[in-house]
Amino acid sequence: MAAPGNAAPVIIKRKKVVAGGGHHGGAWKVAYADFVTAMMAFFLLMWLLNATTEKQRKGISDYFNPTIPVNRISGGGDGAFGGDSVFAEETMAHTGTGAMDRKVAAASADADGESDGEGKGGNGQAESDLEDVEKALLARGGESNTMEQLLRHVVTRVTDEGLVIEIFDLPDAPLFDGETAQPTPVTKAIAGLLAEVLGLTTNEIAVNGHLRAMPVMLVDNPVWDLSSDRAQATRAVLEAAGIDPARMQRVSGYADRKPAVTEPAHLRNNRIEVILLRRNR
Repeated sequence: MAAPGNAAPVIIKRKKVVAGGGHHGGAWKVAYADFVTAMMAFFLLMWLLNATTEKQRKGISDYFNPTIPVNRISGGGDGAFGGDSVFAEETMAHTGTGAMDRKVAAASADADGESDGEGKGGNGQAESDLEDVEKALLARGGESNTMEQLLRHVVTRVTDEGLVIEIFDLPDAPLFDGETAQPTPVTKAIAGLLAEVLGLTTNEIAVNGHLRAMPVMLVDNPVWDLSSDRAQATRAVLEAAGIDPARMQRVSGYADRKPAVTEPAHLRNNRIEVILLRRNR
């Protein structure tokens, strides 16, 4: 029988039911574990870069270099994985040499000394001389309040060139009178102190003069002449204090080209460098 003409049509809806809250798999756990492992390796690398010296990093690099299975400065035994300790023969990690054979190390040191023309152990002796002068200078600060005040002007560092003794202006105690090359009593007192400690060796000496930057509107900028004049005045004061003139190898003025601090016009850039040169330079 046909449906009445005014009957409502029948609509059938089909809903797709998706069950929720089920198990989604463990792939995310693997990805997370890989991420954590990578971060751990990254921070370990950063720590190693900060905590090791250049020699130690070279030793680590050589140890994992597949083209050099056995290396004097890499550790290990007779083979790449011989089973011996990486730091054998009481060699500590901070030396950066790994398990170096004592006889080989001694022979290498002798060869280095002879190649520099200083005889056996020459390099080590030269380094020791520089360190002795540095220690003797810094130790003077405990002798009296006057010495302590003088050493406020002094910082030292050992470089490839030698022992650099940097003497700089302080706001309450300049090294020279105004914008001149006339040494103040402070400079003369420091020169006397340097003459004593530099007398511990016979190494040659270099003197460098540095200045802070002057205003750019100056028509005649005096930084070149003044830095050279101050270096020459320092040389003369050192010689008057007892330094042998024959030890003076170089006197230079660097104007404002090598500032000690970022701000070019800062007072800290007014300084004199007295360099105790290495013997093989």
